[in-house]
Amino acid sequence: MAVLGRQAILQAVDEGLIAITPFNAVHVGPASVDLTLGSTFRVFRKVHEVIEVRDHTDYRECTDKLEVPEGGQILIMPGETVLGITRERVRLGPGLCGWLEGRSRFARLGLMVHISAPFMGPGIDSQQVLEMSNFGPAPLAVVPGTLICQFIFQRMDGEEHYAGRFAGQSQSSF
Repeated sequence: MAVLGRQAILQAVDEGLIAITPFNAVHVGPASVDLTLGSTFRVFRKVHEVIEVRDHTDYRECTDKLEVPEGGQILIMPGETVLGITRERVRLGPGLCGWLEGRSRFARLGLMVHISAPFMGPGIDSQQVLEMSNFGPAPLAVVPGTLICQFIFQRMDGEEHYAGRFAGQSQSSF
């Protein structure tokens, strides 16, 4: 199982094995594609009850959806987590899986862009939800449109297909 380099990524896009909508070839690096932050967020409500972590627990029950206007920003306080979503929709064809990771330039500020569950299964076709947390000492103003994370593509042995709970997620279902 190999990580795809720039030329392999571009070839897979040309062959339709990878679809990124909208696609910008400038965002393809040596071994990943940078994705931009969308303008829709989910902010956790201040709750005074315990949230049970179980298979049926739905993050939408304890968050509020927030749309940041053009030119705006969202403030993430130290110790706070918000959910964001990429502008781009990523579709992986058979035999491909991937990893969604933050970027070191933001980690150095204390921003963890994707704190858990970085694996993206084969056959996904969705915008990527980001669990964003501020582990730094200062509030961080996060701006939609920023190249916030990177998607790393990997060839797999087999042609399985992900059909789980979050298959096909989009800004409207987020």
